[in-house]
Amino acid sequence: MLVQGGISMIAKKNLAREAQLKQLIVLPLALFIFWIILTGSFTTKSLIIGLMAALIVSRLCSPILYLPAAHTPGKSYAAFDLPYLKLFFYLFWLLGELIKANIQVALIVLNPKMPISPQVVTFKKPLDHPVAQTLLAKSIILTPGTITMDVGDDIYTIHALTKDAALSLAPLEGEGEMPVRVGRLFNE
Repeated sequence: MLVQGGISMIAKKNLAREAQLKQLIVLPLALFIFWIILTGSFTTKSLIIGLMAALIVSRLCSPILYLPAAHTPGKSYAAFDLPYLKLFFYLFWLLGELIKANIQVALIVLNPKMPISPQVVTFKKPLDHPVAQTLLAKSIILTPGTITMDVGDDIYTIHALTKDAALSLAPLEGEGEMPVRVGRLFNE
């Protein structure tokens, strides 16, 4: 058994097969559910047509659903090979952060003195998985009071409404909680 970088070749093949299996199951299932929602029909004919359409579209799209790694040449990630359980807990945490940020922004807007201190901050967070990069950028955009202005070469440029919002993403020392959580989510 060849061991390369701490992971055996057999384990790498098993991980690749698992990613392929997720890809073959998740996309057709999602498309089929979408079909049912759009048609609203549960007749046998409609369900068979929807299932066939989901399978055909999934097969046709499978070659383009592999995303190139940001830092590892020749490596690619299956678009639907995500840590779904970890992602669920991350989204639950993000929802709590969104609620807190909404309350903070509402208090700032309702305050007659408008205590804002707009800031543009940058931080570096190297993430190899393209979905991780996108998730981090979109999580920041979703959070009220912050906007992702640019992402390039692992450097995120963020506009924040207040100094506290800026420091939560890019503290003076270390990393902000959101970038750390996204990195942990994708084991990076």
